[in-house]
Amino acid sequence: MNSLYPLKFKPIFKNKIWGGQKIKTELGMDFGDLPNCGEVWVLSGVKGNESVVGEGFLKDNELNELIEVYMADLVGEKVYDKFGDEFPLLIKFIDANDWLSIQVHPDDVLAKKRNIGKGKTEMWYTLGANKDTKLISGFKSEMNKDIYLEQLNKGTIKDVVNYEDVNNGDVFFIPAGRIHAIGPGMLLAEIQQTSDTTYRIYDWDRIGVDGNPRELHTDDALDAIDFKVYNNYKSDYKSKLNETTEVVKCDKFITNILEFDKPIAKDVETMDSFIIYLAVEGNTILVWDEGDVKLDVGEAVLVPAYLSHISLVPKTTSKLLEVYL
Repeated sequence: MNSLYPLKFKPIFKNKIWGGQKIKTELGMDFGDLPNCGEVWVLSGVKGNESVVGEGFLKDNELNELIEVYMADLVGEKVYDKFGDEFPLLIKFIDANDWLSIQVHPDDVLAKKRNIGKGKTEMWYTLGANKDTKLISGFKSEMNKDIYLEQLNKGTIKDVVNYEDVNNGDVFFIPAGRIHAIGPGMLLAEIQQTSDTTYRIYDWDRIGVDGNPRELHTDDALDAIDFKVYNNYKSDYKSKLNETTEVVKCDKFITNILEFDKPIAKDVETMDSFIIYLAVEGNTILVWDEGDVKLDVGEAVLVPAYLSHISLVPKTTSKLLEVYL
């Protein structure tokens, strides 16, 4: 009988009005005839956009179908008990050649109330940032619904949001409810809940491909927004070579960074969760009892909970994001 093995999936490319060419030029992925590519989904259980296995005896099987068959062996008992046959995370790379809209996502409570599945908490890891690149996260001064609506109606909402300078390796945690926007010149990895719900607040007076302004979601967004001001919007961390460094821990996911130049052994049996390894620098070989798989920048691999031991062997000094529940 064939056993579960670390799974790589076929990329799902998304044409976006603000997208660029870095997914091709820097990540080496061919997005075909698309004029640009704003996003590539490398691991997705979103309905209608389920990832399909790219290699091995499970090739061409959809992720959520595999969970139906393998259940806790694939995702872990605690994960299967909570999420059933739906994979709980969406992993993507984003290339912003222009500002994305200022937007917000609902939390689980509001999403359930509106019957739209799960909320959307996410995080960003910056792989590439041009000089003077910025992003938006939260507000820069005290805010409430009345002040917010006044600024929105005056067209000055972009003047009261918090701008952050961005450098390679920066991490930003974006909990549901925090307004945000990715700025031009950013290539990043995004880890998020399985949800495709976005409320667009402001779109820089941009015209869509149909010649009209893109739809805004003013009323839907209002009850989703967290108006609090926070002291720090960037996730501070300091990675150490050949050690595992935690950068984000929340009830939706845990993300660590591994920077290493020598093999690292991982005992994964006790975690009771799948693990995702996302390559952001260098080249790595993931080895398990029955084989190995190569992991280049821009690729993700899903390690089933069923496996007990793996080793990560760098071909060069490498950096991985390690994600699990």
